[in-house]
Amino acid sequence: MLVRPILAALLFSALVLPAAAQDADTVVAKVNDTEITLGQMAAMKLGLPPDMASMPAQELWDLMLDQMIRQAAMAEVGEATATPRDKAALVIDRRAYLAGAALERLAEFEPTDAEIQAAYEKAFPADKPVTEYDADHILLETEEAAKAVIDELAKGGDFAKLAEERSIDTGSGLNGGDLGWFTQDRMVKEFGDAVAGMEKGSTSTTPVKSQFGWHVIKLNDSRVQQPPALADIRDALIQQIRRDKVEAEIEKVTAEAKVEKTEGLDPAVLNTDILGTETK
Repeated sequence: MLVRPILAALLFSALVLPAAAQDADTVVAKVNDTEITLGQMAAMKLGLPPDMASMPAQELWDLMLDQMIRQAAMAEVGEATATPRDKAALVIDRRAYLAGAALERLAEFEPTDAEIQAAYEKAFPADKPVTEYDADHILLETEEAAKAVIDELAKGGDFAKLAEERSIDTGSGLNGGDLGWFTQDRMVKEFGDAVAGMEKGSTSTTPVKSQFGWHVIKLNDSRVQQPPALADIRDALIQQIRRDKVEAEIEKVTAEAKVEKTEGLDPAVLNTDILGTETK
């Protein structure tokens, strides 16, 4: 009476043990001497777009395996005919992948509430209020042209009209020179310094030179910037904390690495065909 249950149990074990024994090193196919493993298949699937990765299991399996078989066959050809450029590119690709994988794992952590609060206070220190400015400007190519605009304004000229007609900054010019609200650090230094030193409602009496040309500025208003609520920028702060941690780790690991630079090489050698890629 017990024979059939025992046989059934043995048969079930025989069926499930091979599946249970499968791991990332399980070989699913061989192309000459190249092994394609289950781990490689799984890694390939992880890199697929969601719509393709959700295909029926057998259909996706066949598609990926066929692709990997073709790839393996062609890779043997590529390896047999590899050029110096190919070999160098393979080293770079491997190095870039491993570095990226390490950084990705490093960034996979959840900052504590204390860390998030500290990042918020660093970004918006209570003892250092930030001023925002609302200003218009007219950008001219020469100092003489800027002085001419200032003279016209002194005689009652309309700032918005002159901005529309004369400003080479066509983006703001079409809006009467309006730059909207901004903080000093968002503008080039010369412009930001000039605005910070102006009185509300005043217009610059001398042109302000920057890398873009000569500015005539009108300061409409200023206000103390109100920091956003922590809850509204929590996700952005988390990303910043992660970036800071990754950057700190890069600096640490690089500083600890033994780096030996070969002296005496001429950088101009990179302008020569050292990889033999030029057509002969």
